[in-house]
Amino acid sequence: MTLHPSVWLGFAATDFRLQHLQVGDWNTRVLTAGPEDGEALVLMHGTGGHLEAYAQNVAALAGAGYRVIAYDFPGHAGTTHATEEVELPTYVSHLRDLLDILGIEKAHLNGESLGGWVAIKFAARYPDRVLRTVLNTPGGTMARPEVMERLRTLSQAAADDPSAHRVRARLEWLMADKATVTDELVAIRAGHYGRPGYAESARFILCLQDPEIRRRNMVTDEDLAAVRAPTLVVWTSDDPSGPAKAGLEMAEKITGARFQLVTGAGHWPQWEQAAVFNDLVLDFLASNGEQK
Repeated sequence: MTLHPSVWLGFAATDFRLQHLQVGDWNTRVLTAGPEDGEALVLMHGTGGHLEAYAQNVAALAGAGYRVIAYDFPGHAGTTHATEEVELPTYVSHLRDLLDILGIEKAHLNGESLGGWVAIKFAARYPDRVLRTVLNTPGGTMARPEVMERLRTLSQAAADDPSAHRVRARLEWLMADKATVTDELVAIRAGHYGRPGYAESARFILCLQDPEIRRRNMVTDEDLAAVRAPTLVVWTSDDPSGPAKAGLEMAEKITGARFQLVTGAGHWPQWEQAAVFNDLVLDFLASNGEQK
């Protein structure tokens, strides 16, 4: 079993700043680390998630000279709660506006699950603003009813009753090794879910698990063909969202993309196999981006 250090000790391994920035209608919780003159690297979490999902990665990425930005999506965690359904155009425009506020013209995008979905849509819509993309068990290409229902049920149950038991059940669904769900991670997510109004916000951010809404937001072959940035697609041996074949097919539809399978991880390879993940990302960002 891999031992995981404290979330906040993980962040504190490098200098970082945690602040709220007004991004359009969204008061957005943002963590930044690394040199301000480094290439920007944006880390984006999944549905119902929060920036702490990248706690084991920020120090390594910032230490390599990247200007790292991790933030909470609209309706999520420490960002303004949603009062209506949040679909992909909102996430994409929010990312664009955040980059504008931070004075970032171009950035590397590293998205997990929903974050990968946003990264693809952003890279297709704004190709000139993307340096490289790392798609980490990305969503958006599949609509498996059993997975969507499981995600919606576990997430809403934890939002309605943010007890340690329900929050742990939601997090354990993500992992290959349930022991990697630490008490601290459970407490952090329970704190976000326990904020007044979050349960209602969760209903709006879970709209992408509705088949009709998901259908109109899905990643298309045209989206994948429009991604011009060098891309790394990371999938895992035990991802509950779908088989590795889905990631391989995605990589085949993005010009020159690489595919990498990480073993011993579920939906969060950046957490369960942090050292492996960090090395993969740093190697890819430092490379010429061509497929090996």
